[in-house]
Amino acid sequence: MSARFVAAIDQGTTSTRCLVFDRQGRMVAIAQREHAQHHPRPGWVEHDAAEIWTLVRGLVPQALADAGVDPDRAADEVAAIGVTNQRETVVAWDPATGQPLHRALVWQDVRTAPLLADLARRIDPEEVRRRSGLPLATYFSGPKIRWLLDEVPGLRERAERGALLVGTMDSWLAWNLTGGPDGGVHVTDPSNASRTLLMDLETLDWDDELLAAVGVPRSVLPRIVPTTGEVGRTRDPVAGVPLTALIGDQQASLLGQTALEPGEAKCTFGTGSFLLLNTGHEPVRSTHGLLTTVAWTREGEPPTYALEGSVAVAGALVQWLRDNLGLIRSAAEVETLAATVPDTGGCYVVPAFAGLYAPWWDPGARGTVVGLTSYVTRAHLCRAVLEATAWQTRDVVDAMLADFGDGLSSLAVDGGMTADHLLMQMLADVLDVPVVRPLVAETVSLGAAYAAGLGAGFWADARTLRRHWRRAAEWHPALDAAERERRLGDWRHAVQLARGWGQRPAALERRA
Repeated sequence: MSARFVAAIDQGTTSTRCLVFDRQGRMVAIAQREHAQHHPRPGWVEHDAAEIWTLVRGLVPQALADAGVDPDRAADEVAAIGVTNQRETVVAWDPATGQPLHRALVWQDVRTAPLLADLARRIDPEEVRRRSGLPLATYFSGPKIRWLLDEVPGLRERAERGALLVGTMDSWLAWNLTGGPDGGVHVTDPSNASRTLLMDLETLDWDDELLAAVGVPRSVLPRIVPTTGEVGRTRDPVAGVPLTALIGDQQASLLGQTALEPGEAKCTFGTGSFLLLNTGHEPVRSTHGLLTTVAWTREGEPPTYALEGSVAVAGALVQWLRDNLGLIRSAAEVETLAATVPDTGGCYVVPAFAGLYAPWWDPGARGTVVGLTSYVTRAHLCRAVLEATAWQTRDVVDAMLADFGDGLSSLAVDGGMTADHLLMQMLADVLDVPVVRPLVAETVSLGAAYAAGLGAGFWADARTLRRHWRRAAEWHPALDAAERERRLGDWRHAVQLARGWGQRPAALERRA
């Protein structure tokens, strides 16, 4: 193969990027742009899918040009393109015009909460978990699709007459990349489909009983194809490059960390934090609040599954401290201030802005700041904000160890928050294991490139990718065990207070 590169389109919650990698897995170019966040009501989060596609159309040629590739000759120089994406965000569009028919509903959006009680009456939640690996929660795509069909005028009627397509962001981008209204393919992969509440984990196909219960017609949904393997060739914004991978962002990170064997795990720290553990070719049913999900699939091979612990608010808490409270001027300042104090002064922040995800799955929980005294300063609050991410990770790790395995020897980490060395030390301290960051921190994009390269034969097999992995930094635990347990107890108490916020005592109800 004469092509020198593979490219990855990384469509995230706050920005979209195109990255180019060479045969040694080295990043040679990156182009990135942020997109707007829309909050029409409390708890509602939307993106403009047309804006995101416009960004992609500019970013792909820019990244290729920065890598020394003439975009008009991309088919000669680029072996493949892979797409990775924010997984549970959904968009509905007109297949004739390519125009979105509503803003995309983002994975953080909680507007579907009222639907969940109705769904629980239609189908036993345990049956949903058995089939899909997921609890009934606002996080997932299926109820969001139902909301669009019910609440956007004309959408269900469009669905009935075949004038509507719905999918997660990978489907939206794949359709546009391969021609849009002029022959674009409507596809997704199991790593994304397994986040909808609509796919059977074992058949890797849409489940008719789940579709009926949620109220989503099969006709609007994409065809489920293997994670790696050619689904089409690009027509826009560059022509003729094979599209050979679709993979959800956290599964891409697992592949980018080359966590290829059962028992290998990683945690990505971005807007939220996501801990995934490779469980091999059999799905492990969690009994401790984790998700069972598909990691990736490849034609002719059994699927690889994972256990996942999803935390909704990690880096977003730092952003809240900056943008909503104005306590810091930049995200980097939180580490600087937090490092000026030895602890939080007894203060804990539980960022349940839209309920709590794993392992609690409590949509009624609300964010709390507890333990405040006149001693607590801005620096203590900054430290408590960082510790919140570390303690939430500890909760997920404990649940994962209860479901699978007796211990954790180390934790591989990636994502933007890993640049915060104080946070990484906090992680090592609360987990009591070394925390390891790879040389290439952009493992989501790298994983998408790996999947695309494997799908195109650019790399022979996944195990050849291990030689590309290099350690950049490592942090070791330095916190006294008794102090760790005391602080863990305080953290868990704070979580219980956050979970109880919506449960007003009877005396207060009578007084109200």
